Amino acid sequence: MKVLCFGELLLRLSSPGYTRLFQKDTLDATFCGGEANVSVSLANFGIESEFVTKLPDNDVGRAAEKSLKYFGVNTDKIVYGDGRMGLYYLEKGASQRSSKVIYDRAYSAIALADKEDFDWDKLFDGVTWFHWTGINPALGDNVAEICELACKKAKEKGLTVSCDLNYRKNLWTSEKAQKVMSKLMPYVDVCIANEEDADKVLGIKADNTDIENGELSIDGYKKVAAEICDTYGCEKVAITLRKSFSASRNGWSGLIYDNHSKEYIHSTEYDIQIVDRVGGGDSFTAGVIYGIINGMTDKYTIEFAAAASCLKHTIEGDFNRVTVQDVKSLLQNGGNGRVQR
Repeated sequence: MKVLCFGELLLRLSSPGYTRLFQKDTLDATFCGGEANVSVSLANFGIESEFVTKLPDNDVGRAAEKSLKYFGVNTDKIVYGDGRMGLYYLEKGASQRSSKVIYDRAYSAIALADKEDFDWDKLFDGVTWFHWTGINPALGDNVAEICELACKKAKEKGLTVSCDLNYRKNLWTSEKAQKVMSKLMPYVDVCIANEEDADKVLGIKADNTDIENGELSIDGYKKVAAEICDTYGCEKVAITLRKSFSASRNGWSGLIYDNHSKEYIHSTEYDIQIVDRVGGGDSFTAGVIYGIINGMTDKYTIEFAAAASCLKHTIEGDFNRVTVQDVKSLLQNGGNGRVQR
């Protein structure tokens, strides 16, 4: 099984540790991106993983590509051309101080891409699964058109298509997201969302839920998952459920719904002391894809995804650097934190 992920590769500039932005004279530089994060996790899980994007034809773009190759992601299909490297600044929060993200990605190579840059017939050669996120169409109408062309070709070729809704209020409005994504969702087989994505991107809101105060209704999200399937014909919906007690401590679990069996399964909930939460949802997505590709039960798939993402929260950077065995160890020992000798 070969998975192709499509999206923007970014340069992340973060303040060291838990300092405020520019409190110190240095910033930590790493590469990342919602879809790239998924691609890296899948490669770490032993899945044949490919990534396609458009990068600036300079040393920064080449370094970004090498960051994926390091983990075994196939980057042969990456396109190079005009534009710049998109980036974002991150200040990690602590206790009652929230994390902060500042985007600087206008006029990036992928945001300036044309549909002629991507020959999806060739790009999907040998591919069985196509993954993209709602971040892509938020970059511009041209990228939304590219996503639509990719989804149409993926369905023609019989690929499984997954999408993480990934709403970003700093990139587009909820109204624009709903208008664009409602046209793309009918191509999606597996939909992944967080607590507020379905509301902001699809206009489907969970009952009896107050995200700001960490009050999440499992029954409310069961209805959200079923409505997504009923409306767009998805086969499965997986939702992350984050209870934000503070920037340093979250409750974390996941829910999966199967449109054929009409069964809902809620995972174990983890009480996480956070090191770096960015990329947590992407690691969850990779866990869901891994479970489905390997024919695991929905129960094991959602437990694996939640555990993989739990571990990501303890790792610096957007990329999840854990293996299948690391995830299995957490599932077996319950996260007691004892030294493994």
